[in-house]
Amino acid sequence: MNLSVKQAAFALMFFTLGCCSLARAQEPASNPNIILIYTDDQGFGDCSSLNPDAKFKTPNLDRIAGEGLSFTNAHCAASVCTPSRYGLLTGRYPWRTHLKRDVYGAEHKCLIEDGRTTIASLLKQNNYHTAMVGKWHLGMDFPGTSWKDRDWSQPTLDMPVDKGFDYFFGIPASLNFGVLAWFEGRHAKVPPTLRTRKKPNKRHVDYRIMPPYQEPSNPTKRIHLEVAPDFIDNQCLTRFTNQAIEWMTSKVDDSKNGKPFFLYLPYTSPHYPVCPLPEFHDQGEAGGYGEFMIETDYHIGRVLDFLDKSGIDENTLVIFSSDNGPEKSWEGRIKKFQHDSRGGLRGGKRSVYEGGHRVPFLVRWPAGIKQPGRQVDSLIGQVDVLATIASVVKAELPDDGGEDSVSFVQMFRDLEPYAPRAPLVTHGNDGRYAVTEANWKLILGKKTKAHQLYNLATDRAETKNLGESNKEMVKSLMAKINQVIAQGRTTPGPAQSNDTGYWDDLVWLEQADYESMSVKE
Repeated sequence: MNLSVKQAAFALMFFTLGCCSLARAQEPASNPNIILIYTDDQGFGDCSSLNPDAKFKTPNLDRIAGEGLSFTNAHCAASVCTPSRYGLLTGRYPWRTHLKRDVYGAEHKCLIEDGRTTIASLLKQNNYHTAMVGKWHLGMDFPGTSWKDRDWSQPTLDMPVDKGFDYFFGIPASLNFGVLAWFEGRHAKVPPTLRTRKKPNKRHVDYRIMPPYQEPSNPTKRIHLEVAPDFIDNQCLTRFTNQAIEWMTSKVDDSKNGKPFFLYLPYTSPHYPVCPLPEFHDQGEAGGYGEFMIETDYHIGRVLDFLDKSGIDENTLVIFSSDNGPEKSWEGRIKKFQHDSRGGLRGGKRSVYEGGHRVPFLVRWPAGIKQPGRQVDSLIGQVDVLATIASVVKAELPDDGGEDSVSFVQMFRDLEPYAPRAPLVTHGNDGRYAVTEANWKLILGKKTKAHQLYNLATDRAETKNLGESNKEMVKSLMAKINQVIAQGRTTPGPAQSNDTGYWDDLVWLEQADYESMSVKE
């Protein structure tokens, strides 16, 4: 399996493994190209291969599932954007940082501190070209302090090219946060010198970001967004895909000669504004939202087609997932279109329930996956992507990197049931925490809210609280989450410090107990 010493120790620490020999696929002769596609606010039910009742089809996502693996019990680290992206890229729970709730705007000190291991920095150290094309939303340092004193001839700092990426093309954050411009490297290709606010959207319940824009001398009275004259919201998916394919094209020859590439492709859809291009109007049966998902799937198909035509399909690992569950408009879609973006789960974006953090997660790697088309129900987290990629390229993670990341690479090749992962912690935007181990999930109470215990094997929609009848399970899971929090890591190794001391959301854990278990600076 080529497991690292750390991963082997982890297996011995948490599980009793059988001695049987499991069948494994033949490993590729060289490291694969890796493409990580990340959608924005796409629910578990917004992938037609995972939801037979979906009111639109996603044939290209279904292709990834049919030619690879569908992970049906995969979770983002938090149910909103900025922290989930941190967890994905660093393999560390985002609540260990100073950001305990909510998201960043476009302009903020980057949540990923300098020197922290990311997927990009790990692969760059292992002979990969690395690029990010799409939405960042982890903080950037723009020149000046506001639109009043910008000097866009100066470089933007503390951004993707400082976190392991050789190349960046994209936007700083969600479209409801200014600054909005097409950045390449450290500079906006056309500076965001104009101002705008949200405009009505005829195809959805949200808004649009589109011309006409205004000069700074005539600022709008409502939400002030800095915007470039050539920026239009419905161009994001096309521009990102075009740029991604152009960058990959420049790396094809190298990838065939021993220097593969890593592309992180975080799309802006189906996050607001829901703005499908006209050629996708009236497709599907779920209104503008369904049209936007169909367009998203189309662009993912363009990436797959590129791999086929370039002759690099066989040894390219494609990982697809979403940053959190669906936005609140899921309620209206159920009533109007009978489409459930949550896929029957409870809650949605911002929630600690399954609908907030159980997300579609698909993996395709023709050269590296045995018996494709399988559905894998084992528990995994997006924090596990870093360790999994490290296993693929046979790289070691440092003690202070990927502290919560557990490789699931063996699932690519092993057909037998997989031993349960260590307890996985998920986080709602109200500050509530949950811990899941195998089929049991404990949601920790907050103030007047009592603890809730669910058996996800029989009650995936979390309708029956079993806490009163399973007090020993509650006690056991509480002890495990306390250990994960206080020790600064899930994996074996030296205890690490969280970026803050005790914080108020840990209402079930006494500060003295936290401090007694935590690593001392």
